[in-house]
Amino acid sequence: MATKVKKKTRKAVAKRFKSSASGKILHKKPGRRHLAASKTRKQKRRLRQSVQAGGKFAKSLSLELGV
Repeated sequence: MATKVKKKTRKAVAKRFKSSASGKILHKKPGRRHLAASKTRKQKRRLRQSVQAGGKFAKSLSLELGV
């Protein structure tokens, strides 16, 4: 009798992406860590928001997250 092997979570992916309650894959926008003095207020405000990953990229991420 063969047992099913559990899928391991890719820890590097789990640190950068999260799955919402409805199953969407969300991530933060890059570019907010440093060198913020040269960016406008509008740019910094938009960088605060999370973004939804889409298409085949989201499909592969959900497999790596173990969702």
